Amino acid sequence: MKIRLGYDIAFECYQDVPMVLLLSVHPSREKDLLSPQRIELRPDIRARQGLDPFGNVWTRFLAPAGRLEIRANLLIRDSGLPDEVAPGAEQWAVQDLPDDVLPFLYGSRYCDTQKLTDLAWSLFGSIPGGWERVQAVCDYVHDRIRFGYHHARGDRTASEGHEERVGVCRDFAHLAVTLCRCMNIPARYCTGYLGDIGVPKDPAPMDFSAWFEVFLDGRWFTFDARHNVPRIGRIVIARGRDAADVAISTQFGNARLTRFNVVTDEVPSRQYEEAA
Repeated sequence: MKIRLGYDIAFECYQDVPMVLLLSVHPSREKDLLSPQRIELRPDIRARQGLDPFGNVWTRFLAPAGRLEIRANLLIRDSGLPDEVAPGAEQWAVQDLPDDVLPFLYGSRYCDTQKLTDLAWSLFGSIPGGWERVQAVCDYVHDRIRFGYHHARGDRTASEGHEERVGVCRDFAHLAVTLCRCMNIPARYCTGYLGDIGVPKDPAPMDFSAWFEVFLDGRWFTFDARHNVPRIGRIVIARGRDAADVAISTQFGNARLTRFNVVTDEVPSRQYEEAA
């Protein structure tokens, strides 16, 4: 299938503000792009791209005082298949984990493992390690937290989300990641596009989404505690330890968000053929 991706974001900068964006499709999906990946900045200012410490593509620039507009419109190919399900995937012993996977066992800014370890072992210690245990974590988090955009809070940790029992997709992901790490299962936070493909249309405005990945059987698998069902058309932008590593935009100064629109739509095959 073909999916149309894009965004239209604006800031009001009250001074010159250095900014870092994580808005490019992750390098692992670049091969699927069917159109150039270009971030349009208005005013037309000089920007440079590179890879951050986690292998995500970042865009850096100095935004001048005044209105800054950030846009992109691209087309990507997707398999059209739902997230992979592998019930037999096994958990590896910590001593056997690759060096680059080990950091995803540690606590991090929003994944406060030290506060949830006892709870995690009491809930999931008797469940066989591997896929079954991760799915049990997803089920628990899915039932524990009530989703609502009005519950969004940018500084909520996993333990606070567990106690408050409300949140948005990042809170589901943070809690699930934390509980997995408490059980010695490497888990990393992901952000990207997830449109309403193969599911009923959500009337709420489209936004970027958060989910997580776990390391089982020597590879990474996708899980989503908010939806808790395999989904179609998931396009990753960035991966990290938690939301602090993969913020869509980071401003080092006074800049106010004034517009935020995201597009993730399947392109009907006939429409795509006519456009081509």
